[in-house]
This record gives sequence, C-alpha cells and structure tokens, in this order.
Amino acid sequence: MAENQRQGPLISAGVLMGAGLGGFVDGIVFHQILQWHHMLSAFIPPFDLVNLKVNMFWDGIFHAADWVMTVMGLGLLWHAGQRKDVPWSGRTFLGSLLAGWGLFNLVEGLIDHEWLGIHHVVEYADNHTTWDMAFLVFGAAMMLGGWGFIRAGHKDILKRGE
Repeated sequence: MAENQRQGPLISAGVLMGAGLGGFVDGIVFHQILQWHHMLSAFIPPFDLVNLKVNMFWDGIFHAADWVMTVMGLGLLWHAGQRKDVPWSGRTFLGSLLAGWGLFNLVEGLIDHEWLGIHHVVEYADNHTTWDMAFLVFGAAMMLGGWGFIRAGHKDILKRGE
C-alpha cells in the first residue's frame, strides 16, 4: 500500500456503523421480537403496563443511540469515499462492520449485563451468567473475525498495488 493511502477512515466508518447496526439487532431481536429483556428489566421488571412503558421508553433511547451511531458511521463512510488516499476493500469494510458489532456486544455486555446489571441477555433464565457470557464470547469472536477480514483486505490492497 502506498504511504499516502490509508484504510483508517474506511475502518472507522465500518466500526461505527457496525456498532450501530449491532445495537439495532440487539434491540429488535432481544428486546422486541424475543422479548428476552428490556433496557431496565433487571431493575424494573415489565410485569405491568407502567413498568413495561418505562422499559419501552429506555429501549427507544437505546434505539436512538444506535441510529445516531449508524448515521455518524454513514457520514464517515461518505467522507472516506471522497478521499483519493483511501483504498476501497469489501473485506476491510465487512471486517470493520463485524468488529464494530463485536465491540458493541463487548461494551454493552460488560457495562449493562455485568457491571451495572440493568438487564441480562435472558432476564428470566435460571442462569443469567451462561447467556451473558455467550453474548460476550460471540462479541469477541466477531471482533476477531472482523480483524481477520480487515487483514485480508489489507493484503488485497497490497496485491493490487494501491
């Protein structure tokens, strides 16, 4: 890769978009479709309408943050696309998305599930720890897989002589 070309802007855009999209998957699948947990379900169990509404409000705040991350990532992607010194690679971008999603899982899982305990992956499971640890392992695996794709993209760029 020529010294004046950089993958950083493409990676940054992908990581931010991946974190936002990973948050959407978490919120849509775990909060809404499966209803395994809500943002505050460990503190405010959604067993009545008022508690459910409070949880849904905070789920909405969570989705708004996911949207902001995704839009910011899209803005970074747009700016990266305007730069001639940023080599484009599908593998690099895919790897960045996976790494961002994995990073989201690790950060959200450590903070919300483990440190603050505001909810768990499956709130009403007999063993929260198993599900919470699986969520963290999945996040770490996605980060490692993403890193592998980023490295492969870098090698592709070197082969093309960009």
